[in-house]
Amino acid sequence: MATKTVRIEGLAGGKGHVIINHLLDAEQMKRSARMYARVTLEPGCEIGFHKHMNESETYYVLAGRGAYNDDGNVREIGVGDVTFTPHGHSHGLLNTGAENLVIMALILLD
Repeated sequence: MATKTVRIEGLAGGKGHVIINHLLDAEQMKRSARMYARVTLEPGCEIGFHKHMNESETYYVLAGRGAYNDDGNVREIGVGDVTFTPHGHSHGLLNTGAENLVIMALILLD
């Protein structure tokens, strides 16, 4: 299995940085997905609010807590929670806790 870890500053205009451990590459996803990754947000870091077009994204929370912005509606999420952002909708995620917020992220292409 291919893995590649990257650190991105200001992802989607968010504060701080995000660490993305890509678990599959484009060839393995066969044009059905754009990303399957373990994503880590350290305390105070965030994925900025952004819109998905021609794709959907799901988060599954593995560790930590955060504030999830779902089309402008903010709610607290934690271990075991699942989010879904379909085509044409927007979301963002902020680590509000004192520990790392770790999620699995899957972006499926429409």
